Amino acid sequence: MKAIIVGGGIGGLTTALMLRARGIDCELFEQADAIRELGVGINTLPHAIRELAQLGLLDRLDQAAIRTYELFYLTRHGQQVWHEKRGLDAGHDVPQFSIHRGRLQGVIHQAVLERLGPEKVHTGCRLGSFTEDEGGVAAYFFDRSGAHVHTARGDILIGADGIHSKVRQTLFPNEGPPCWNGLMLWRGATDWPVFLTGQSMIIAGGLNAKAVIYPIAEGSSPATRLTNWAVLVRIGDANTAPPRREDWSRLGRADELMPHVAGFHIPQLDFGALVRATPEFWEYPCCDRDPLPYWSSGRVTLLGDAAHPMYPVGSNGASQAILDARALADALAQAEHPRQALMAYQQKRLPMTADIVASNRRGGPEGVIDAVEQLAPQGFSDVETILNYEAREAIVRGYAARAGFAARMLTRQAS
Repeated sequence: MKAIIVGGGIGGLTTALMLRARGIDCELFEQADAIRELGVGINTLPHAIRELAQLGLLDRLDQAAIRTYELFYLTRHGQQVWHEKRGLDAGHDVPQFSIHRGRLQGVIHQAVLERLGPEKVHTGCRLGSFTEDEGGVAAYFFDRSGAHVHTARGDILIGADGIHSKVRQTLFPNEGPPCWNGLMLWRGATDWPVFLTGQSMIIAGGLNAKAVIYPIAEGSSPATRLTNWAVLVRIGDANTAPPRREDWSRLGRADELMPHVAGFHIPQLDFGALVRATPEFWEYPCCDRDPLPYWSSGRVTLLGDAAHPMYPVGSNGASQAILDARALADALAQAEHPRQALMAYQQKRLPMTADIVASNRRGGPEGVIDAVEQLAPQGFSDVETILNYEAREAIVRGYAARAGFAARMLTRQAS
């Protein structure tokens, strides 16, 4: 069997490694001229890290990332709503990692080059179209000028080509653009003095105005860390067109961002100073897509953001793409026919990811902050009198179970 993978992001690269581990041949095609380490910080949860650890990448991740120790949920005024340990300290058998997205992609990319060989990875190849017959599928790739550069033939085609997926557009030509919820996201990272444990993560504020801060790598000295921050603010109405196209490489403007930053009080560090010290940062309108009725059609399927783009809450985007890759590779290794495998993969992954997309629209586990802020918009003296521990726990733990990274669930899966 041979697979054609469209897209060289975290999902596509992990799929290549998973297929290689099961003896399944594949070629990967990326439309960019090179696979570059772009982006800023993300969190990769233990259920996804377990999959990368089984691929032998744990030591490399440790060298590139920070093991997340704890998570604080605060109101935008800085009052604590929830605190919990994460990763190994929460009872998982593998860490949670806070990492630069590009460095995570780089670790996986390097492993792909080593194990599959550079001849299996093609850059500068934009998918134009694909055709399917009883014997397989053929994909036609073009460069930026529109010249045909490659034709690939395989048994299946995997669309891991992101929120603007050409494969998805071909399967669902009338879907239209992504859905914008009115939220703009600004993200940056800079060298900054260690706060709290040096492995701590802070999320302050609910879905309409949120700040996120955590370290993602060692800093220039033992007293600093490369510290990632994000600001998520509602600037428009949902279901209208976003002000700018969803493009992670668009630079943000301080004059637009800083008035929103002033609305947060975070006792653990000077958040305004952290943002002002960041030489450049990026903006991105928060978009997702409605869940699809199916991902797989004949010998073609979708994976990662091409299948289930979701709002960036709950630290689940990259993690769910990694889980997709494992499920798809297992299905292909076990099924008698590729079409049967793609349907089995879809049946396992589509309902769960559709549920996460819906939950993220409601705020995900961070909805516990929304719940408290709605009940006490001006703050509180004791959070227990506003929303008791059991009610707060139900929101946070319910999301963990839904997304598949509750510690007890992972223990059962491992056994």
